[in-house]
This record gives sequence, structure tokens and C-alpha cells, in this order.
Amino acid sequence: MADNGLVIVDKPAGMTSHDVVARLRRLAGTRRVGHAGTLDPMATGVLVVGLEKATRLLGYLMLTEKEYTATIRLGEATDTDDADGQVIARMPAAGISAAALRPAVAALTGEIQQVPPGVSAIKVGGKRAYRLARDGQPPELAARTVTVREFTVLDIEHSDQVTDVDVTVTCSSGTYIRALARDLGTALGVGGHLTALRRTRVGPYQASAAHTLEELAERLEVIGLADAASSSFPCRKLTADEARVLSNGGRLAAGVASWSGGGPAPDGPVAAIAPDGSLVALITQEAGQARPVAVFAG
Repeated sequence: MADNGLVIVDKPAGMTSHDVVARLRRLAGTRRVGHAGTLDPMATGVLVVGLEKATRLLGYLMLTEKEYTATIRLGEATDTDDADGQVIARMPAAGISAAALRPAVAALTGEIQQVPPGVSAIKVGGKRAYRLARDGQPPELAARTVTVREFTVLDIEHSDQVTDVDVTVTCSSGTYIRALARDLGTALGVGGHLTALRRTRVGPYQASAAHTLEELAERLEVIGLADAASSSFPCRKLTADEARVLSNGGRLAAGVASWSGGGPAPDGPVAAIAPDGSLVALITQEAGQARPVAVFAG
């Protein structure tokens, strides 16, 4: 039986996130595999994959902050907002300066309203938006609130007709970097799309800790369930009696949780850890009680 835990994959370009999950199913010998946060086929970088019981952590990990490096091409718009799509508009953009970029980037930083790309995995009426677009029925997607904590220009390169801008982005879950590229181009009046995207962090998991599929084929590196939860969430140490109550779905009095991840503790669940170091449950604490939202013991 496969281990319960997380695998941090360095996704290669050209594969879907589902392709990576299919590969991990074969490597781990289990069908119970999922991932937290889809990466587009052209994108590379950190993809958090859960095995067995750890798949129940993924929905909470999807809500964590993410970091990216990207290249935005100004002067060309595509129908997918990235280089995998067809160019639908061109405008001369060789003269875009750092001074022009600064206010446009600043306007896309902080809490913003973002319309997701029409070619995306968002469901509309039970169907994926990208399927509707391919069927000639591109959906009208509503804007939603996302937070771009950092949007930094690293380098600007000009050519005859376009300007390529290298950036880093730190953002909330649900933020589309493709949409940032599109909206930056729109704000500057020249159109824009992504030509490169790499995710460098998901929550506490950095690209430096990720493994290629070739490396994982040689040795499957799995972060155990308790370690994965302790790295991702604040922790509450339980007594043996408390662990027994939670493992049976019961509630406890609210208690103190500690966070060792550096910086302020993230919002959301708390990992409840038994005296033997195993993960009992994820809990939420409200109204003076701690209740389990996912039980892992037993």
C-alpha cells in the first residue's frame, strides 16, 4: 500500500497536472492520488500531490499563498492569454518603458477584481470553461476578488515590435497569472500574454524541495502525513484523551495552537497532533470549541 503523504513535484512543461497525477498513480501503485492547484501545460514548477489519506489535505493546501516567476509579452494578445493560444491582436509595444509599467503594475497589486481567462478549468453550468470555449461558446466569467501581495518587475527587454517583461508574483489562491498578463497589456493599450510561467512556492513548499518525475521514478520521496500537516498548518498538541475524542469525531474545548512556519500563522485549519506524533485531525476552533473538519486517525 502506498504511503500517506505529500509528494512535491517539479512539473515539466508540456504536461497537464492530470498527466502528473497519472504518473504518480503508477509510481505509487495507488489510484488515490490528487493535486493542489492546477498548473497549465506550459507552466513548470511546484505541484503538490497527495497520496492516500493526504488527498484530504489538498483542499486546504489549495487555499495557501503561491509564488511565481513569469515572462509577459506586451504587444500581442492571445485567445488563451498565454503562448499556447493563437495571437488575436498585435500592437506596437517596443517603446514600453519602466516608467509606464510602474503605475500599471501598481494598479494590479493588492486586493483586485480579476476576470479569469475564458480558457480555464472554471465550471460554468457544470461544464469547464475551456470546453465551452473549444465548442465555440466562450463563457462570460464574473470577476472575483483575489490578492496580489507582490508584483515586481525584474527585467525589461525590447525588440522591434514587442516588450518582454520578467516578473515575480506572490498571490492568493485563485489568482491567474495569465489574467495579470492580459490585464497589464490591456492597461497599457497594447495587449499582453504569458510566454513563460514557473511556480516557485505553494504555501511552505519551495521549488528547491521539488523533485522531477525522473527523480521520483528512481525514488519516491513522500513527506509523511504528520510532517506535511505540521509544515502547512499551525499545530495543537493533544493529550491521549483528547486524541481519542477527536479520532471519534468529537469536539474539544478550544486550545492553543503553535506555528513554526515563520511569520504570522496562516488562517484556516489547525493540525491536531497525538502524543505519539501522528496526525489525528484537522480542526477549526470557533465559539470556544475545536471541531474536526477531517479525521485521519483510525
